[in-house]
Amino acid sequence: MKAYVLINASPGRALEVAKKMEGVQGISAADAITGEYDVIAVCEAPDVNSIGSLIVDKIQKIDGVFKTITCLAVK
Repeated sequence: MKAYVLINASPGRALEVAKKMEGVQGISAADAITGEYDVIAVCEAPDVNSIGSLIVDKIQKIDGVFKTITCLAVK
């Protein structure tokens, strides 16, 4: 299962947050972006519960992450 996680970072910390995501198991890509959100991460896991755990236990605990929005891929 694949999910895209849209992240609001604390002001001035988008690049730092994206860099901290590199190498985290389950995150295949993370980039600082422009627009309403600061970072987008591509997450992959076997099921929706694993995606939830990845977000709550890893992504939301990264210093500088303020808010997350999760978009599950349907295809």
